[in-house]
Amino acid sequence: MSKNIIWHIGLFVFSVLIQVLFMDNIQFYSLVNPYFYVLFILLLPINTPRYLLLILGFALGLTIDVFANTPGIHASATVFMAFLRPFMINTANIDEQEKTISPTIMNMGVGWFIKYSLVLILFHHTFLFFVEIFSFHSFLNTILRSVLSGLFTFVLILLSQFIIYRK
Repeated sequence: MSKNIIWHIGLFVFSVLIQVLFMDNIQFYSLVNPYFYVLFILLLPINTPRYLLLILGFALGLTIDVFANTPGIHASATVFMAFLRPFMINTANIDEQEKTISPTIMNMGVGWFIKYSLVLILFHHTFLFFVEIFSFHSFLNTILRSVLSGLFTFVLILLSQFIIYRK
């Protein structure tokens, strides 16, 4: 097996374990819920085929749903995030040689990674919380919850990037 495939399998397992064992126990005033597991989708190689992105997004979300006892909420939000990812990747001018790399801070730069990850995280969280509540009754509260949780998740992912890829 390729070293890259083994690394991504390890990242899948690691992100699920961190989410299930630690992040699911963090909640601030019912407004901030970090969802660290989205790191796996963010760090898949740029040239990952769209169908594989959607399958991996579904598998990741379904795994989280099994542990969180939620009926497909995370699976749908993660598939939505995986669907949007190629559009965010296309905003960068990437050479053919760079399409095999993962979009990390080290490979793409801090500014690009911040825009890329923050937008995808906010879309994921907004979709997740609106599907969870399945109503526009508490629209402003859901938006606030999405933004605060998204920002907290973004900070955790950014910190993980600086820890993993420190020079």
